[in-house]
Amino acid sequence: MKVLIVFNRLPYDGTDVTWNGLRLAGKLLEAGHEVKIFLMNDSVDMARDVCKMPETYDQDLSQMLKDLIKKNVEVKVCGTCMARCGIHKNAPYFEGAKKAVMADLANWIVECDRVVTF
Repeated sequence: MKVLIVFNRLPYDGTDVTWNGLRLAGKLLEAGHEVKIFLMNDSVDMARDVCKMPETYDQDLSQMLKDLIKKNVEVKVCGTCMARCGIHKNAPYFEGAKKAVMADLANWIVECDRVVTF
């Protein structure tokens, strides 16, 4: 099964929403499913090296995303959101996070069996 997970929230927003989404991606992958991740809105910061884990947080969300990329999870980042969203606007993205457009998201939605948003 192909599963698309769409993230929208700032990675370190004081909740566990993004962390839980990344954990779900890992478990789906472990179960043998194909996982794709699309970052939009403030979640784009998760794919920026300048996004650092706050001292008050116990999970490195950017590292979790990098680990998923190493396991062949395809990650796309909304190109418009790259310049408009997040605390670190216009900062570069780490390797494996590919710039995308809304048409890419639309194609993935049609292509995947399930779509989950966080």
